Amino acid sequence: MKIHESAENYLEMILMLRERIGQVRSIDIVNEMGYTKPSVSIAMKRLRENGYIKMDSDGYITLLDTGLEIATEMYNRHKFLAQFLMAIGVSEEIALADACKIEHDISDESYQCLKKHFDHFKEM
Repeated sequence: MKIHESAENYLEMILMLRERIGQVRSIDIVNEMGYTKPSVSIAMKRLRENGYIKMDSDGYITLLDTGLEIATEMYNRHKFLAQFLMAIGVSEEIALADACKIEHDISDESYQCLKKHFDHFKEM
């Protein structure tokens, strides 16, 4: 399933915040991503309408199955790509920033081959 990069970023951020702070509200996303409240509000509305998240009456956000699947895939890609880049000598700061960009554009075939290649060398 292909969605816009911005939606992937929001879903991934919800997952990351959930792991770090537990319950997530829109204001947490605003504070973490530096976006405006109206921008985040519009994005959350679209994610709700498309069945990726739900919000309770207190404004707490829950990832639904499809949202969780996308968020998990993006987060796993991000972590792997950052680790890979650091393993080949890229500084942590640059590796984390570049991984965020690459995770959305790399094909599944290239990603899987990179993982396979990297995992092979880790076993040696």
